[in-house]
Amino acid sequence: MSPSYRTADQYERWHKAHCARCGRFGCFAATWPDGKVCRTCHDRALRVRGRCPGCGDNRPLPGLRPVDHAPICADCAGFAVSYHCSRCGHEGKLHGRRLCTRCTFADELTDLLSDDTGRVRTELAPLAAHLLTMSSPLSGLCWLKHRKGRDRAPADLLAELGRGEIALTHEAFHTLAPWRAAAHLEELLMACGILPQVDKQICAFERWTIRHLASVTDPEHARLIKRFAAWDVAPRLRARAERNPLTVSSRRGFSDQITQATQFLGWLAEHDLELADCGQADIDAWHVEHNVHARTSIRGFLHWCIANKLTRRFRLPTVVIGPATPMPQQQRIDLLGRLLTEPDQPLRSRVAAAIVLLYAQPVSRIVRLTLDDVIADSDTVRLRLGDPPSPVPGPVAELLLSWIDQRTNMNTATNREARWLFPGRRAGQPIHPETLGALIKALGIPSTAGRVGALHQHVLELPAPVVADALGYHHKTTTRASTDWSRYASGPRARKPSGWTPRTRDR
Repeated sequence: MSPSYRTADQYERWHKAHCARCGRFGCFAATWPDGKVCRTCHDRALRVRGRCPGCGDNRPLPGLRPVDHAPICADCAGFAVSYHCSRCGHEGKLHGRRLCTRCTFADELTDLLSDDTGRVRTELAPLAAHLLTMSSPLSGLCWLKHRKGRDRAPADLLAELGRGEIALTHEAFHTLAPWRAAAHLEELLMACGILPQVDKQICAFERWTIRHLASVTDPEHARLIKRFAAWDVAPRLRARAERNPLTVSSRRGFSDQITQATQFLGWLAEHDLELADCGQADIDAWHVEHNVHARTSIRGFLHWCIANKLTRRFRLPTVVIGPATPMPQQQRIDLLGRLLTEPDQPLRSRVAAAIVLLYAQPVSRIVRLTLDDVIADSDTVRLRLGDPPSPVPGPVAELLLSWIDQRTNMNTATNREARWLFPGRRAGQPIHPETLGALIKALGIPSTAGRVGALHQHVLELPAPVVADALGYHHKTTTRASTDWSRYASGPRARKPSGWTPRTRDR
């Protein structure tokens, strides 16, 4: 409360009232012809745009017509105050110095990214231009104010960039905190061409590796894990990224190899063992004490140690991973029916779940689909998952095309021209697989069981190689899903005729 007010009652009498729009009691933002309005109703009314029924102009409609409470423009409503920007003349919500949101955002960016001359740093000019072209500058302004007053807010990182305190390299961003804000800014710099393009998962892996090594207390263990990560894990990860875009699960698989290697070294230390003295009995004992995931993740580290002669040679136990349980066919059909007949559910979730149940696609692959993968002809819609593209049934096609027309996350600078079928919030990136998986799970649909059930049904109806080509699977995956195809693929010449008995040699 300002010191100029002697009592709280005086402050309340001058600055609080019941909102004429929502009826809530609190501080009011403006006095309009229909009464005092709170900040929420004030901002919401100024976001309503359209053709005024009174004058016919296309502009914001914050006022209400007394007869039927239809939205009308400020002039027709008799507003005493103008909502035109004092700089560009745009009509809408005004901020300090009576500037519109876009002009305010531009001034904020200029102040943060400017060097000693007061102008935007030359190297960062593409970033400023990229941010200012977003269709919703209010989103950018909220992003700058995020974590305001806390350590290393987005505005602080931009100011450090403007002053040259942060080098324009990927390595510099991998050491910044908080890592989410740094990662988002790094992806923006890649999107506007300031930083070279690198797979997002490689950046996440390198950022995670730095934090992980800092948490290892034993210097010798940290040195060995750093060698393993730099000489073995990172090259394999980059080689996979050159073949196909990395998924979150694949990146975590490589991270788990480093995690299990660290835990293995800790286990040896607890048992007073050195890596060079580790024998077959010690390896067997470790495998007995740990689960299948740990036993699978440690294999890369142990093979690397053997190849570099850091330990003795030993035999690793075979890892057996059981197949997932498929969803029954009738349950899968019932769930598809729910997706088509429940319009109250989120459209994005329904479309993604339908792709899982129809085409046996994992969520990590669904998020990589683009608008170019949806082929809409005059009377048919096809989805490119492999070769040839798969036809989409009519009801599902309607859902898919409706979603394309109203995709989310399209109003920010990150994805205003994104071609992703499911755009994300990060620059140039689709929605996170875990986020989309959670949305599907919220519908009551188990994605893994549904995907396996759909794959089993496809290979029962079609030859496994045909299914593999159409859905983008490896032939071995579809062959394992159907024992019937395994027998068919062996060919008739490999079968034993009925009544056949092996010849025995006379003795």
